Amino acid sequence: MLRRDAKLELLRRVPLFERCSKRELERIASVADELEVPAGKTLTTEGQRGSEFVVLFEGEAEVRRRGRRINRLRAGDFLGEIAVVTDRPRTASTTTTAPSRLLVLTARDFRAVLRDAPSIAQKVLATLAERLPDD
Repeated sequence: MLRRDAKLELLRRVPLFERCSKRELERIASVADELEVPAGKTLTTEGQRGSEFVVLFEGEAEVRRRGRRINRLRAGDFLGEIAVVTDRPRTASTTTTAPSRLLVLTARDFRAVLRDAPSIAQKVLATLAERLPDD
């Protein structure tokens, strides 16, 4: 289990939250659950609705779009923000390639944070715009 300070530092290193204040990070951390998953665990499936935002803090995962590998995720990387914020289907499938530890925010909690803290919403939306895939 991550200590409070470690959880905040992990969130601070996520590009989506790097400009957030300590208070904003505490708000995000308060709704994030820690999970351990085995290698081979499907985290997202392309085309399906997204119900969580995930930060990988240990382990690795592979990202595929249309069956082709497009990225490899490592500690500190995150996924699921596009589907959660925009309510669009997942843009890619993601599967762990090693035992992994995750911080997970449900879509409901993630949206509540954005709604209740406009300063966080501005920072998240700016980063999100940069990550939208070119179709």
